[in-house]
Amino acid sequence: MGSSFQRTVSIFLACSLCFTQISPISCEEKVSLVLYYESLCPYCSNFIVNYLPKVFKNGLIDVVDLKLVPWGNTKLQANNTFKCQHGPAECFLDTLEACAIDAWPDLNEHFPFIYCVESLVYHKNYTQWETCFEKLNLKAKLVTDCVGGGRGKELELRYAAETKALQPPHKYVPWVVVDGQPLYDDYRDFISYICKAYKGTTPIPGCSSSVNVIKMGRKISPFCLKQAAISKLSTISSTFTSLVNRVKLAASA
Repeated sequence: MGSSFQRTVSIFLACSLCFTQISPISCEEKVSLVLYYESLCPYCSNFIVNYLPKVFKNGLIDVVDLKLVPWGNTKLQANNTFKCQHGPAECFLDTLEACAIDAWPDLNEHFPFIYCVESLVYHKNYTQWETCFEKLNLKAKLVTDCVGGGRGKELELRYAAETKALQPPHKYVPWVVVDGQPLYDDYRDFISYICKAYKGTTPIPGCSSSVNVIKMGRKISPFCLKQAAISKLSTISSTFTSLVNRVKLAASA
């Protein structure tokens, strides 16, 4: 996990550089980039770890308004209970990441944390999510109180409503939307779409002429379908119970 931690720190530093510099780009010129995802979908973690960080390179973040929505294919059931596609552990991590966004609204703060958690998911070691607080020198209590209390559920219900309201409705995750337009299975080429949508006059190094061309005939990017069956619930349920108990302990400490 040493290399994973180094990559996390690199992204964190990249974020810091982007947000401490004064950008000449006005809010009206920025391109909206929204990622609708769920924490344990392997294609979502792959996108967050290996693709999304590209937006922080070459000044591209200066023209992008990035938003993360951790809900995905979760189903809202009676009494506002959740049934996540990859089991209760996914519900927990979705809520954890929603609470991180709420606790640290600045992208400069919550993205490194989500990147760290999804790196653990990517390396099949997500039960070590608590280490991300220490690695990034973040106070865990703000997030653990949110997850252990009612705030986390409230946030997820908001994300549920936002995801349900998508037009056209999402079919799978990751569901990447640029300026209101879903990219469907071409989501890994999101940089090209951002550059194409950018209407500002300030030149952006990340949008060179070679990048600003959307190529045709690319391979279909993998995704987690909404209708996919939920499996191994009994195994994941015990993991989820353990995670919740750890959060309650941390919140009471």
